[in-house]
Amino acid sequence: MSKISQIYQTPLALLTDLYQLTMAQGYWKSGRSEQEAVFHLFFRKNPFQGGFTIAAGLEYVVDYFKQFRFTDCDVDFLAGLQGNDGAPLFSKEFLAHLSRLELRCDLDAVPEGTVVFPHEPLVRVKGPILQCQLLETALLNLVNYQSLIATKSARICAAAGADPVLEFGLRRAQGIDGGLAASRAAYLGGCAATSNVLAGKLFSIPVKGTHAHSWVMSFDDELAAFEEYADAMPNNCVFLVDTYDTLDGVRNAIQVGLKLRKSGHEMVGIRLDSGDLAYLSIEARKLLDEAGLTQVAIVASNDLDEGIITSLKAQGATIAVWGVGTKLVTAYDQPALGGVYKLGAIQNESGEWERKLKLSEQAIKTSTPGILQVRRFFNSKGAIADMIYDELNPQPVSDIVVDPLDPTRRRLLSRDLRAEDLLIPVVRSGKVVRDGESLPEMRERVQQQLSQFHTSIRRHTAPHQYPVGLEQELHEFKTAEILRARHPHPM
Repeated sequence: MSKISQIYQTPLALLTDLYQLTMAQGYWKSGRSEQEAVFHLFFRKNPFQGGFTIAAGLEYVVDYFKQFRFTDCDVDFLAGLQGNDGAPLFSKEFLAHLSRLELRCDLDAVPEGTVVFPHEPLVRVKGPILQCQLLETALLNLVNYQSLIATKSARICAAAGADPVLEFGLRRAQGIDGGLAASRAAYLGGCAATSNVLAGKLFSIPVKGTHAHSWVMSFDDELAAFEEYADAMPNNCVFLVDTYDTLDGVRNAIQVGLKLRKSGHEMVGIRLDSGDLAYLSIEARKLLDEAGLTQVAIVASNDLDEGIITSLKAQGATIAVWGVGTKLVTAYDQPALGGVYKLGAIQNESGEWERKLKLSEQAIKTSTPGILQVRRFFNSKGAIADMIYDELNPQPVSDIVVDPLDPTRRRLLSRDLRAEDLLIPVVRSGKVVRDGESLPEMRERVQQQLSQFHTSIRRHTAPHQYPVGLEQELHEFKTAEILRARHPHPM
Protein backbone atom coordinates (compact mmCIF):
# COMPACT_ATOMS: atom_id res chain seq x y z
CA MET A 1 0.00 0.00 0.00
CA SER A 2 1.34 3.45 -0.92
CA LYS A 3 2.18 6.04 1.73
CA ILE A 4 -0.55 8.40 0.54
CA SER A 5 -3.21 5.70 0.55
CA GLN A 6 -2.23 4.79 4.09
CA ILE A 7 -2.97 8.38 5.10
CA TYR A 8 -5.97 9.05 2.86
CA GLN A 9 -8.63 6.49 2.09
CA THR A 10 -9.64 7.98 -1.25
CA PRO A 11 -7.92 8.91 -4.52
CA LEU A 12 -6.93 12.56 -4.67
CA ALA A 13 -7.95 13.64 -8.18
CA LEU A 14 -9.82 16.58 -6.64
CA LEU A 15 -6.65 17.79 -4.93
CA THR A 16 -6.50 20.56 -7.48
CA ASP A 17 -7.52 24.12 -8.22
CA LEU A 18 -10.82 24.66 -9.99
CA TYR A 19 -9.18 26.33 -12.97
CA GLN A 20 -7.38 23.10 -13.84
CA LEU A 21 -10.76 21.47 -14.36
CA THR A 22 -12.25 24.40 -16.26
CA MET A 23 -9.23 24.37 -18.59
CA ALA A 24 -9.57 20.60 -18.91
CA GLN A 25 -13.17 21.00 -20.08
CA GLY A 26 -11.95 23.65 -22.51
CA TYR A 27 -9.33 21.27 -23.97
CA TRP A 28 -11.94 18.51 -24.19
CA LYS A 29 -14.64 20.64 -25.80
CA SER A 30 -12.21 22.09 -28.37
CA GLY A 31 -11.07 18.60 -29.35
CA ARG A 32 -7.54 19.15 -28.02
CA SER A 33 -7.60 16.92 -24.95
CA GLU A 34 -5.22 14.39 -26.55
CA GLN A 35 -2.74 16.93 -27.89
CA GLU A 36 0.73 16.04 -26.57
CA ALA A 37 2.40 18.61 -24.33
CA VAL A 38 5.35 18.94 -21.98
CA PHE A 39 5.32 20.81 -18.68
CA HIS A 40 8.20 21.52 -16.28
CA LEU A 41 8.05 21.96 -12.51
CA PHE A 42 10.81 24.27 -11.23
CA PHE A 43 11.48 27.14 -8.82
CA ARG A 44 13.08 30.53 -9.33
CA LYS A 45 15.04 31.24 -6.13
CA ASN A 46 16.78 29.09 -3.54
CA PRO A 47 14.96 29.31 -0.20
CA PHE A 48 16.36 30.94 2.96
CA GLN A 49 18.69 33.13 0.85
CA GLY A 50 20.76 29.97 0.53
CA GLY A 51 22.96 28.51 -2.15
CA PHE A 52 21.14 25.23 -2.82
CA THR A 53 17.85 23.32 -2.58
CA ILE A 54 17.12 19.66 -1.84
CA ALA A 55 14.54 18.00 -4.10
CA ALA A 56 11.93 16.01 -2.18
CA GLY A 57 8.39 14.68 -2.45
CA LEU A 58 8.78 12.41 -5.48
CA GLU A 59 7.57 9.30 -3.63
CA TYR A 60 4.32 11.14 -2.89
CA VAL A 61 4.06 12.07 -6.57
CA VAL A 62 4.48 8.45 -7.64
CA ASP A 63 1.85 7.32 -5.13
CA TYR A 64 -0.47 10.02 -6.44
CA PHE A 65 0.02 8.74 -10.00
CA LYS A 66 -0.69 5.17 -8.96
CA GLN A 67 -4.08 5.92 -7.46
CA PHE A 68 -5.22 8.80 -9.68
CA ARG A 69 -8.86 8.52 -10.72
CA PHE A 70 -12.12 10.41 -10.43
CA THR A 71 -14.48 8.45 -8.21
CA ASP A 72 -18.26 8.45 -8.59
CA CYS A 73 -18.39 10.69 -5.54
CA ASP A 74 -15.93 13.10 -7.16
CA VAL A 75 -18.00 13.28 -10.33
CA ASP A 76 -21.21 13.81 -8.35
CA PHE A 77 -19.58 16.71 -6.53
CA LEU A 78 -18.40 18.31 -9.76
CA ALA A 79 -21.86 17.83 -11.29
CA GLY A 80 -23.29 19.98 -8.52
CA LEU A 81 -21.06 22.99 -9.23
CA GLN A 82 -22.78 25.90 -10.96
CA GLY A 83 -21.66 28.70 -13.22
CA ASN A 84 -22.63 32.35 -12.83
CA ASP A 85 -25.92 31.71 -14.62
CA GLY A 86 -26.93 28.94 -12.23
CA ALA A 87 -26.44 26.26 -14.88
CA PRO A 88 -24.05 23.33 -14.29
CA LEU A 89 -20.41 24.36 -14.58
CA PHE A 90 -19.38 21.09 -16.22
CA SER A 91 -21.21 19.17 -18.91
CA LYS A 92 -22.39 15.60 -18.34
CA GLU A 93 -20.31 14.44 -21.29
CA PHE A 94 -17.13 15.98 -19.88
CA LEU A 95 -17.77 14.47 -16.47
CA ALA A 96 -18.27 11.08 -18.11
CA HIS A 97 -14.87 11.57 -19.76
CA LEU A 98 -13.31 12.27 -16.36
CA SER A 99 -14.89 9.17 -14.85
CA ARG A 100 -13.17 7.03 -17.50
CA LEU A 101 -9.87 8.87 -17.41
CA GLU A 102 -6.66 6.85 -16.92
CA LEU A 103 -3.33 8.62 -16.78
CA ARG A 104 -1.08 7.99 -19.78
CA CYS A 105 1.57 10.59 -18.99
CA ASP A 106 5.34 10.18 -18.83
CA LEU A 107 7.15 11.60 -15.84
CA ASP A 108 10.86 12.29 -15.52
CA ALA A 109 12.27 13.66 -12.28
CA VAL A 110 15.42 14.20 -10.27
CA PRO A 111 15.70 11.55 -7.53
CA GLU A 112 14.77 12.68 -4.03
CA GLY A 113 17.72 14.04 -2.14
CA THR A 114 19.30 15.59 -5.23
CA VAL A 115 20.82 19.04 -4.84
CA VAL A 116 19.09 21.35 -7.33
CA PHE A 117 19.13 25.02 -8.28
CA PRO A 118 16.80 27.72 -9.63
CA HIS A 119 15.33 27.32 -13.14
CA GLU A 120 16.19 23.59 -13.30
CA PRO A 121 13.21 21.27 -13.83
CA LEU A 122 12.69 18.98 -10.85
CA VAL A 123 9.84 17.18 -12.63
CA ARG A 124 8.97 16.98 -16.32
CA VAL A 125 5.54 15.75 -17.40
CA LYS A 126 4.74 14.71 -20.98
CA GLY A 127 1.38 13.49 -22.23
CA PRO A 128 -2.10 14.54 -23.30
CA ILE A 129 -2.44 18.22 -22.41
CA LEU A 130 -5.69 17.70 -20.48
CA GLN A 131 -4.00 15.16 -18.22
CA CYS A 132 -0.82 17.21 -17.79
CA GLN A 133 -2.94 20.18 -16.77
CA LEU A 134 -4.87 18.21 -14.16
CA LEU A 135 -1.60 17.19 -12.49
CA GLU A 136 -0.24 20.70 -11.96
CA THR A 137 -1.61 21.69 -8.57
CA ALA A 138 -1.08 18.35 -6.86
CA LEU A 139 2.50 18.01 -8.09
CA LEU A 140 3.35 21.50 -6.89
CA ASN A 141 1.74 20.79 -3.53
CA LEU A 142 3.63 17.53 -3.09
CA VAL A 143 7.05 18.76 -4.26
CA ASN A 144 7.20 22.39 -3.08
CA TYR A 145 6.67 21.84 0.63
CA GLN A 146 8.81 18.77 1.09
CA SER A 147 11.67 20.30 -0.91
CA LEU A 148 11.45 23.38 1.30
CA ILE A 149 11.56 21.37 4.55
CA ALA A 150 14.29 19.01 3.33
CA THR A 151 16.41 22.05 2.47
CA LYS A 152 15.80 23.62 5.88
CA SER A 153 16.68 20.34 7.55
CA ALA A 154 19.91 20.05 5.57
CA ARG A 155 20.90 23.56 6.63
CA ILE A 156 20.13 22.91 10.30
CA CYS A 157 21.96 19.58 10.27
CA ALA A 158 24.98 21.20 8.62
CA ALA A 159 25.06 23.76 11.45
CA ALA A 160 24.88 20.96 14.02
CA GLY A 161 27.79 19.12 12.40
CA ALA A 162 28.21 15.62 13.77
CA ASP A 163 25.58 16.22 16.48
CA PRO A 164 22.21 14.54 15.87
CA VAL A 165 19.19 16.75 15.20
CA LEU A 166 15.76 15.57 16.35
CA GLU A 167 12.65 16.89 14.62
CA PHE A 168 10.14 17.96 17.30
CA GLY A 169 7.68 19.97 15.19
CA LEU A 170 4.38 18.07 14.98
CA ARG A 171 2.50 20.28 17.43
CA ARG A 172 3.42 23.41 15.48
CA ALA A 173 3.05 21.99 11.96
CA GLN A 174 0.35 23.13 9.55
CA GLY A 175 -2.13 20.35 10.20
CA ILE A 176 -1.86 16.59 9.98
CA ASP A 177 -0.69 16.69 6.36
CA GLY A 178 2.01 19.24 7.12
CA GLY A 179 3.16 17.35 10.19
CA LEU A 180 3.62 14.06 8.37
CA ALA A 181 5.22 15.54 5.26
CA ALA A 182 7.52 17.68 7.41
CA SER A 183 8.71 14.72 9.46
CA ARG A 184 9.47 12.76 6.31
CA ALA A 185 11.27 15.64 4.59
CA ALA A 186 13.20 16.58 7.73
CA TYR A 187 14.51 13.03 8.06
CA LEU A 188 15.41 12.98 4.37
CA GLY A 189 17.28 16.27 4.84
CA GLY A 190 19.41 14.86 7.65
CA CYS A 191 17.50 14.76 10.94
CA ALA A 192 18.26 11.66 12.99
CA ALA A 193 14.77 11.04 14.39
CA THR A 194 11.31 12.52 14.92
CA SER A 195 8.91 12.85 17.83
CA ASN A 196 6.04 12.13 15.39
CA VAL A 197 4.98 8.55 16.09
CA LEU A 198 2.66 8.24 13.10
CA ALA A 199 5.47 9.40 10.80
CA GLY A 200 7.68 6.81 12.47
CA LYS A 201 5.18 4.12 11.58
CA LEU A 202 4.46 5.27 8.01
CA PHE A 203 8.02 6.09 6.99
CA SER A 204 10.14 3.90 9.31
CA ILE A 205 11.78 6.94 10.88
CA PRO A 206 13.38 6.48 14.34
CA VAL A 207 11.19 8.08 17.03
CA LYS A 208 12.51 9.88 20.10
CA GLY A 209 10.91 11.65 23.03
CA THR A 210 11.15 12.35 26.75
CA HIS A 211 8.61 14.04 29.03
CA ALA A 212 7.04 17.48 29.32
CA HIS A 213 6.97 20.12 32.06
CA SER A 214 3.49 18.90 32.98
CA TRP A 215 5.00 15.63 34.24
CA VAL A 216 7.20 17.50 36.68
CA MET A 217 4.43 19.91 37.66
CA SER A 218 2.06 17.04 38.47
CA PHE A 219 4.29 16.04 41.43
CA ASP A 220 4.95 17.86 44.69
CA ASP A 221 8.63 18.24 43.84
CA GLU A 222 10.95 17.81 40.87
CA LEU A 223 13.08 15.06 42.40
CA ALA A 224 10.04 12.87 42.96
CA ALA A 225 8.96 13.45 39.36
CA PHE A 226 12.34 12.31 38.05
CA GLU A 227 12.38 9.28 40.33
CA GLU A 228 8.92 8.16 39.22
CA TYR A 229 9.81 8.66 35.56
CA ALA A 230 12.97 6.62 36.02
CA ASP A 231 10.93 3.87 37.63
CA ALA A 232 8.44 3.88 34.75
CA MET A 233 10.95 4.32 31.89
CA PRO A 234 14.40 3.26 33.11
CA ASN A 235 15.70 2.81 29.55
CA ASN A 236 14.53 6.21 28.26
CA CYS A 237 15.58 8.73 30.89
CA VAL A 238 16.16 12.16 29.40
CA PHE A 239 15.04 14.56 32.11
CA LEU A 240 13.63 18.00 31.31
CA VAL A 241 15.39 20.10 33.94
CA ASP A 242 14.14 23.68 33.49
CA THR A 243 10.66 23.56 35.06
CA TYR A 244 11.71 25.62 38.10
CA ASP A 245 15.46 26.22 38.33
CA THR A 246 17.61 24.68 35.63
CA LEU A 247 20.81 23.96 37.54
CA ASP A 248 18.87 22.64 40.55
CA GLY A 249 17.05 20.47 38.02
CA VAL A 250 20.39 19.16 36.78
CA ARG A 251 21.38 18.29 40.36
CA ASN A 252 18.11 16.40 40.85
CA ALA A 253 18.64 14.56 37.58
CA ILE A 254 22.14 13.60 38.74
CA GLN A 255 20.74 12.05 41.92
CA VAL A 256 18.34 9.94 39.91
CA GLY A 257 21.01 9.14 37.34
CA LEU A 258 23.32 7.72 39.99
CA LYS A 259 20.47 5.58 41.36
CA LEU A 260 19.75 4.34 37.84
CA ARG A 261 23.37 3.29 37.45
CA LYS A 262 23.19 1.20 40.61
CA SER A 263 20.13 -0.57 39.22
CA GLY A 264 21.92 -1.43 35.99
CA HIS A 265 20.61 1.42 33.81
CA GLU A 266 22.10 4.68 32.62
CA MET A 267 20.58 8.13 32.37
CA VAL A 268 20.55 9.04 28.68
CA GLY A 269 20.49 12.81 28.97
CA ILE A 270 19.04 16.04 30.27
CA ARG A 271 17.07 18.54 28.20
CA LEU A 272 17.34 22.32 28.33
CA ASP A 273 14.31 24.13 26.92
CA SER A 274 14.73 27.73 28.05
CA GLY A 275 17.18 30.31 29.28
CA ASP A 276 20.76 30.97 28.22
CA LEU A 277 21.47 27.67 26.54
CA ALA A 278 25.19 28.33 26.12
CA TYR A 279 25.79 29.19 29.79
CA LEU A 280 23.43 26.55 31.17
CA SER A 281 24.86 23.77 29.00
CA ILE A 282 28.42 24.61 30.08
CA GLU A 283 27.47 24.64 33.77
CA ALA A 284 25.36 21.49 33.42
CA ARG A 285 28.25 19.69 31.74
CA LYS A 286 30.51 20.57 34.67
CA LEU A 287 27.98 19.18 37.17
CA LEU A 288 27.43 15.99 35.20
CA ASP A 289 31.14 15.34 34.70
CA GLU A 290 31.93 16.00 38.36
CA ALA A 291 29.30 13.38 39.27
CA GLY A 292 30.91 10.83 36.95
CA LEU A 293 28.01 11.00 34.44
CA THR A 294 30.21 11.84 31.50
CA GLN A 295 28.11 9.76 29.13
CA VAL A 296 24.97 11.81 29.75
CA ALA A 297 24.11 13.94 26.73
CA ILE A 298 22.82 17.48 26.95
CA VAL A 299 19.81 17.96 24.66
CA ALA A 300 18.65 21.46 23.79
CA SER A 301 15.40 22.77 22.32
CA ASN A 302 13.61 26.17 22.34
CA ASP A 303 12.98 27.66 18.87
CA LEU A 304 16.30 26.59 17.41
CA ASP A 305 17.38 27.01 13.81
CA GLU A 306 20.67 26.95 11.91
CA GLY A 307 21.58 30.48 12.94
CA ILE A 308 21.03 29.91 16.66
CA ILE A 309 22.84 26.55 16.57
CA THR A 310 25.82 28.16 14.85
CA SER A 311 25.88 30.92 17.49
CA LEU A 312 25.62 28.48 20.39
CA LYS A 313 28.49 26.42 19.05
CA ALA A 314 30.59 29.57 18.67
CA GLN A 315 29.86 30.35 22.35
CA GLY A 316 31.22 26.99 23.43
CA ALA A 317 27.87 25.39 24.28
CA THR A 318 28.25 21.75 25.34
CA ILE A 319 25.04 20.64 23.66
CA ALA A 320 25.26 17.21 22.04
CA VAL A 321 21.73 16.76 20.64
CA TRP A 322 19.50 19.42 19.11
CA GLY A 323 15.70 19.27 19.22
CA VAL A 324 14.30 21.49 16.47
CA GLY A 325 10.59 22.04 15.97
CA THR A 326 8.75 25.16 14.94
CA LYS A 327 11.39 26.81 12.80
CA LEU A 328 12.01 23.59 10.90
CA VAL A 329 8.54 22.26 10.13
CA THR A 330 7.08 25.69 9.36
CA ALA A 331 10.17 26.85 7.43
CA TYR A 332 9.81 29.84 9.72
CA ASP A 333 11.93 32.34 7.78
CA GLN A 334 10.47 31.40 4.37
CA PRO A 335 7.17 29.53 4.44
CA ALA A 336 6.95 28.65 0.72
CA LEU A 337 9.34 27.53 -2.01
CA GLY A 338 7.46 29.16 -4.85
CA GLY A 339 7.78 26.37 -7.39
CA VAL A 340 5.87 26.74 -10.67
CA TYR A 341 4.66 24.46 -13.48
CA LYS A 342 5.00 25.82 -17.00
CA LEU A 343 4.25 24.60 -20.50
CA GLY A 344 7.47 24.06 -22.44
CA ALA A 345 6.38 22.46 -25.73
CA ILE A 346 3.30 21.21 -27.56
CA GLN A 347 2.79 19.02 -30.62
CA ASN A 348 1.05 20.52 -33.64
CA GLU A 349 -1.30 18.70 -35.99
CA SER A 350 1.67 17.47 -38.03
CA GLY A 351 3.21 15.82 -34.98
CA GLU A 352 6.01 18.36 -34.77
CA TRP A 353 7.00 19.86 -31.45
CA GLU A 354 6.53 23.59 -31.02
CA ARG A 355 8.46 25.19 -28.17
CA LYS A 356 6.38 27.48 -25.95
CA LEU A 357 7.55 30.50 -23.96
CA LYS A 358 5.76 32.43 -21.23
CA LEU A 359 6.86 36.06 -21.44
CA SER A 360 7.00 38.50 -18.52
CA GLU A 361 8.18 42.02 -17.79
CA GLN A 362 10.34 40.35 -15.12
CA ALA A 363 13.20 38.33 -16.58
CA ILE A 364 13.01 35.83 -13.73
CA LYS A 365 9.40 35.00 -14.67
CA THR A 366 10.07 34.39 -18.36
CA SER A 367 9.99 30.63 -18.89
CA THR A 368 12.42 28.58 -20.98
CA PRO A 369 10.93 26.85 -24.04
CA GLY A 370 11.58 23.28 -25.09
CA ILE A 371 11.72 19.79 -23.59
CA LEU A 372 14.27 20.51 -20.91
CA GLN A 373 16.92 18.33 -19.29
CA VAL A 374 19.67 19.23 -16.79
CA ARG A 375 23.25 18.06 -17.24
CA ARG A 376 25.66 18.35 -14.30
CA PHE A 377 29.39 18.59 -14.97
CA PHE A 378 32.15 17.39 -12.65
CA ASN A 379 35.89 17.75 -12.40
CA SER A 380 38.16 15.87 -10.01
CA LYS A 381 36.98 18.03 -7.08
CA GLY A 382 33.25 17.77 -7.60
CA ALA A 383 30.35 19.50 -9.34
CA ILE A 384 31.31 22.69 -11.17
CA ALA A 385 28.28 23.72 -13.30
CA ASP A 386 24.83 22.69 -14.53
CA MET A 387 23.57 23.06 -18.09
CA ILE A 388 19.88 23.25 -18.96
CA TYR A 389 19.42 22.01 -22.52
CA ASP A 390 16.61 21.11 -24.90
CA GLU A 391 16.13 17.44 -25.69
CA LEU A 392 14.62 18.41 -29.03
CA ASN A 393 18.30 18.74 -29.88
CA PRO A 394 19.63 15.19 -29.29
CA GLN A 395 22.80 16.46 -27.64
CA PRO A 396 23.78 19.93 -26.43
CA VAL A 397 25.27 21.70 -29.43
CA SER A 398 27.43 24.11 -27.45
CA ASP A 399 29.80 23.75 -24.51
CA ILE A 400 28.88 27.24 -23.32
CA VAL A 401 26.26 27.87 -20.63
CA VAL A 402 24.59 31.27 -20.31
CA ASP A 403 23.12 32.60 -17.07
CA PRO A 404 19.30 32.76 -17.53
CA LEU A 405 19.12 36.18 -15.86
CA ASP A 406 22.38 37.73 -17.05
CA PRO A 407 23.47 36.76 -20.57
CA THR A 408 26.84 38.44 -20.05
CA ARG A 409 27.73 35.71 -17.57
CA ARG A 410 28.89 32.71 -19.56
CA ARG A 411 30.98 29.65 -18.82
CA LEU A 412 32.86 27.41 -21.24
CA LEU A 413 32.81 23.76 -20.18
CA SER A 414 35.53 21.37 -21.27
CA ARG A 415 34.40 18.35 -23.25
CA ASP A 416 36.66 16.22 -21.07
CA LEU A 417 34.49 16.78 -17.99
CA ARG A 418 32.41 13.96 -16.56
CA ALA A 419 28.70 14.70 -16.88
CA GLU A 420 25.37 13.18 -15.91
CA ASP A 421 21.77 14.09 -16.69
CA LEU A 422 19.63 14.68 -13.60
CA LEU A 423 16.11 13.93 -14.86
CA ILE A 424 15.49 10.19 -15.04
CA PRO A 425 12.45 8.17 -16.19
CA VAL A 426 9.97 7.48 -13.40
CA VAL A 427 6.61 6.91 -15.15
CA ARG A 428 5.91 5.87 -18.71
CA SER A 429 2.35 5.96 -20.12
CA GLY A 430 1.01 6.16 -16.58
CA LYS A 431 2.96 3.12 -15.34
CA VAL A 432 5.78 3.40 -12.81
CA VAL A 433 9.04 2.18 -14.36
CA ARG A 434 11.51 3.01 -11.59
CA ASP A 435 11.87 0.97 -8.45
CA GLY A 436 11.17 2.90 -5.30
CA GLU A 437 13.96 3.86 -2.93
CA SER A 438 14.03 3.71 0.83
CA LEU A 439 14.04 6.92 2.82
CA PRO A 440 17.51 6.12 4.24
CA GLU A 441 18.82 5.85 0.66
CA MET A 442 17.41 9.28 -0.16
CA ARG A 443 18.82 10.64 3.09
CA GLU A 444 22.25 9.30 2.20
CA ARG A 445 22.00 10.90 -1.23
CA VAL A 446 21.58 14.34 0.37
CA GLN A 447 24.90 14.04 2.17
CA GLN A 448 26.67 12.52 -0.81
CA GLN A 449 25.35 15.23 -3.09
CA LEU A 450 26.22 18.10 -0.76
CA SER A 451 29.78 16.81 -0.47
CA GLN A 452 30.17 17.32 -4.24
CA PHE A 453 29.76 21.09 -3.96
CA HIS A 454 32.26 23.68 -2.79
CA THR A 455 31.80 24.88 0.79
CA SER A 456 31.10 28.40 -0.47
CA ILE A 457 27.86 27.15 -2.03
CA ARG A 458 26.82 25.38 1.18
CA ARG A 459 27.47 28.22 3.59
CA HIS A 460 24.45 29.88 5.19
CA THR A 461 25.41 33.54 4.83
CA ALA A 462 26.00 35.12 1.42
CA PRO A 463 26.64 31.80 -0.36
CA HIS A 464 28.45 31.67 -3.68
CA GLN A 465 26.14 31.30 -6.69
CA TYR A 466 26.64 27.90 -8.28
CA PRO A 467 26.87 28.24 -12.09
CA VAL A 468 23.62 27.18 -13.77
CA GLY A 469 22.97 28.22 -17.33
CA LEU A 470 21.16 27.56 -20.55
CA GLU A 471 23.03 25.77 -23.30
CA GLN A 472 24.06 28.52 -25.70
CA GLU A 473 21.80 27.50 -28.59
CA LEU A 474 18.83 27.23 -26.22
CA HIS A 475 19.63 30.70 -24.87
CA GLU A 476 19.78 32.12 -28.40
CA PHE A 477 16.47 30.47 -29.33
CA LYS A 478 14.82 31.80 -26.17
CA THR A 479 16.14 35.29 -26.85
CA ALA A 480 14.84 35.19 -30.41
CA GLU A 481 11.41 34.07 -29.19
CA ILE A 482 11.30 36.90 -26.66
CA LEU A 483 12.15 39.44 -29.35
CA ARG A 484 9.59 37.94 -31.73
CA ALA A 485 6.87 38.07 -29.07
CA ARG A 486 7.67 41.67 -28.16
CA HIS A 487 8.12 42.86 -31.74
CA PRO A 488 5.87 40.69 -33.92
CA HIS A 489 5.66 43.31 -36.65
CA PRO A 490 9.01 44.83 -37.71
CA MET A 491 8.94 48.58 -38.11
